[in-house]
Formats: sequence, structure tokens, C-alpha cells
Amino acid sequence: MRIDLTSIFVDDQRAALVFYTEVLGFTKHHDIPLGDAAWLTVVSPEGGAELLLEPSGHPAVKPYRDALVDDGIPLAQFAVDDLAAEHERLTERGVVFTQPPTDVGTALIAVFDDTCGNLIQLVQAKDA
Repeated sequence: MRIDLTSIFVDDQRAALVFYTEVLGFTKHHDIPLGDAAWLTVVSPEGGAELLLEPSGHPAVKPYRDALVDDGIPLAQFAVDDLAAEHERLTERGVVFTQPPTDVGTALIAVFDDTCGNLIQLVQAKDA
């Protein structure tokens, strides 16, 4: 068994697509119209699971995401090989970090605002 697809809720699918592709560097994988929304996924050029940019219209989404953001809890985590370099690259592209690169013992982490309603954590694992 493996994870093939995971999702995050986004306020605006088209704006999320721009952020996740043009700023973060993911590639659009699926863009299938479904009424007012789309089955819209992106993938990392490095491989891994698809990320579904899911509309946030369900009534449970707003209180859930607001509580996570208010508490500084990331909704998703993306792995990077060099956190310092990724932090610098994304900062130069205007990404706002809510937590700078931080050593937490077994890993280095940083958290940014994805401009779509979510906090995303970057993690660089340390050698064991």
C-alpha cells in the first residue's frame, strides 16, 4: 500500500495553481472541470504523490483551517534536501514564512503561508 494522492483545501483553485506551480515549482498534473470547480492536481518534479487542490467550500473546512492557522499548525508537510536553500529561494519569490528554519533535533523545519488558507511545513531530515 502507498499514498498516491493527498489533498489540501484551497480558497481559490486557480490562484492556488499559480502559487503551487509558479512559486513552489510543482507541475500541473490533472485539470478536469467539475461544474464550478475542477479535479486539479499538482505533482513535484521529484516524484511522489499527487496533491489535490480541493475547493474549500464545505462548511467544516473554514473552522478547521482557521483553528489550525490560529494555532500555527501546518496542514501539510513537504520534504526538502536543503532547507536553507529552499527557504532562501522561496523568500526571494515572496513567500511569507511564519516560522524560520528551526532545528528540532531530528530535523530542520520551517513553516510558510501558502496564500490559499494553509500553513505548510518544510522539513529536512537530519542524518541519523
